[in-house]
Amino acid sequence: MTTRREAPVADAVPSPEAGRLSRLADGDLRMLLLIRHFEQALLDLFGRGRLNGTTHTCIGQEYVPVALRPLLSERDFVFSNHRGHGHYLARFDDPHDLLAEVMGRAGAVCNGVGGSQHIRRGRYLSTGVQGQSLPVAVGTSLHLKTQERGALTCAYIGDGTWGEGAVYEALNMAALWRAPLVVAVENNGIAQSTPTARHMAGTIAGRARAFGLRHHRTESLDVNRIRAELAPLIREVRLGRGPLVVEFVTHRVAAHSKGDDTRPPGELKRVLSHDWYRLYAAEHPGHFAEWDDEVRERVTQVVEEVTGRPPAEVPGP
Repeated sequence: MTTRREAPVADAVPSPEAGRLSRLADGDLRMLLLIRHFEQALLDLFGRGRLNGTTHTCIGQEYVPVALRPLLSERDFVFSNHRGHGHYLARFDDPHDLLAEVMGRAGAVCNGVGGSQHIRRGRYLSTGVQGQSLPVAVGTSLHLKTQERGALTCAYIGDGTWGEGAVYEALNMAALWRAPLVVAVENNGIAQSTPTARHMAGTIAGRARAFGLRHHRTESLDVNRIRAELAPLIREVRLGRGPLVVEFVTHRVAAHSKGDDTRPPGELKRVLSHDWYRLYAAEHPGHFAEWDDEVRERVTQVVEEVTGRPPAEVPGP
């Protein structure tokens, strides 16, 4: 089995708004490509009837957890969501056991009972329930504030999650108690099939401001630039200066889940023009080619090895 190559999109011209991308360190490019090809492999497996249930890929948004990766330590807690494979891979670089979890095979992270969305490993937890993780993240960050000073909690949410009341209760407590919390908002402009402009009044910045929270918005796709912007802000969180809301204006290239993409062709063309994968391949063709096939082959080998494993054995009560 080989992971599918992305078909060339002749009319998806790179957008000037996306900006130029600086040359990446090899490790960052490898991780970006690992997430991209892993997600494509999942879609291919679903298309061939090899997986059950559903999955939500982060194709187009891979650079967000990769940019945050060196800014988070092993002591930090990470709370993810339904679109969390990239968060997990950036944290652990372990595609074998993540795929085993999704496929219910031996060696799975949670013995195959969590599947694509509900995964716990060490100080990492993902959930498919919108808004559920933020109150838990606040409680965890308060524990860190008193017991493990200098550590923080990073909670990923999307623009659609701002429709959940639990988000506001959590932010209220986080602000009052100056919790060491980073809220990483992946604002891809659409909640399943509803554009953000149709479900959110005001802005994310305005909602953070209502609680007196610091807010930083970045529209860059450049991992190096994002890191430079966020490093001093996250350092302040560690020093006890209160929570931080980071809004990543990003673009979901693939469908909401396996194949339910209802966006019109013009919108898809706009989204593709902001795809870091195509942009980096165009701006740094030699570096991109050096690693793309190698990482694609790595994912192919992962799929072959994991699909050959026996089913996971769920421990009894």
